Amino acid sequence: GYDSLSGEGVVTAILRDGEQVDSLAADESGVAVLDRTPFYGESGGQVGDTGYLSADGTRLEVTDTSKGSDQHLHHVKVLSGSVHRGDTLLAEVDGSVRQRTRLNHSATHLLHAALRRVLGDHVAQKGSLVDAQRLRFDFSHSEGVTAEQLKTIEIMVNDQVRANTEVQTRLMSMDEAVEAGAMALFGEKYGDEVRVLSMGEGGFSVELCGGTHASRTGDIGLVRIVSESGVASGVRRIEGVTGSGALALMDQAEQRLAAVCDVVKGSADNVAVKVSALRSENRELEKEIARLKQKLATSAGGDLTSDAVEVEGIKVLAANVEGADAKSLRDTLDQCKNKLGSAVILLSAVTDNKIALTAGVTKDLTGRVKAGDLMREFAQRLGGKGGGRPDMAQGGGSDVQALPEVLKSVPQWVAENLS
Repeated sequence: GYDSLSGEGVVTAILRDGEQVDSLAADESGVAVLDRTPFYGESGGQVGDTGYLSADGTRLEVTDTSKGSDQHLHHVKVLSGSVHRGDTLLAEVDGSVRQRTRLNHSATHLLHAALRRVLGDHVAQKGSLVDAQRLRFDFSHSEGVTAEQLKTIEIMVNDQVRANTEVQTRLMSMDEAVEAGAMALFGEKYGDEVRVLSMGEGGFSVELCGGTHASRTGDIGLVRIVSESGVASGVRRIEGVTGSGALALMDQAEQRLAAVCDVVKGSADNVAVKVSALRSENRELEKEIARLKQKLATSAGGDLTSDAVEVEGIKVLAANVEGADAKSLRDTLDQCKNKLGSAVILLSAVTDNKIALTAGVTKDLTGRVKAGDLMREFAQRLGGKGGGRPDMAQGGGSDVQALPEVLKSVPQWVAENLS
């Protein structure tokens, strides 16, 4: 199937649910084996071909092709008619899927060679996946690939694409292949005779490979690296797209850029400056909000202390502070402590249906009641958790509806738990 996408073959075996059968009827699924086929079976990281098998009155969809027991296994669903062992079928590979897959496969070879040139000869393939949508390449490397290195690799690969050199295929012995500098693929088994793929200027890439490939590197069109990540200790992964997939990726990026330009009322030339200015303005606004919340906390502290009640001679304050957040709540707590002098305090604030809690006990009372115990109890009553030191604790909850009644119960809890 390297040179042809169609051809006739005789059905030599049929399997259904793993068992050999004589035939498959309409709407049944199974596996068909032919005495010859143009379909590529999954191996070397390249997915299997898809397409159709047909004869008069019979049509089978090939959803995948794999290899087993030295045979190509066509995974089929009978769309019409029936298929029997001994039938002669016309096998037709989906050419558009095969074409996109072979371009991605060739790009993977160029990527491997570029990685070794940029990162070092220690780079070795640890796995790959090549299909019609993308390429994925796993390789040995002990650290993340920097953005600068990725760009260098991408440029190097596209230089070879634009060179439009012929992709050459040679059959030779394993010893001859090693002497020619060919790299073997991870996890592959090779026979006495191997297939050597060469592409790029000056022998840029030379590898053993049984997969399908472009005729010339220029067929790839364009390569874009989409991501780089770690998948295991000492193993990195690069994913990329080629040809129409790369153009689609660029179109998406341009659309996102245009959307950002529209939001900031800018253009591609000044959008970075506009966004930077907005970030600076946002930081200043956040600082102003923090200052206002601090002012609110100072004011609230004085207002709240009038709500304190006495429990066995100890001032107890439990209150919700409107408009506060976790930080300003701590500031309000300090203000209440200073105002009351000696007290047990639990303050709450609600933001986006989440409750922030801060508890404080002045140091003269920590021998009798502890802020951490107070916090653990009342955070739990509000569906959350919390804890802290004897004089100060923090927590949170989620039961906003229960908050008013929970705060009312604080003085009673203090009375029951005083040492």
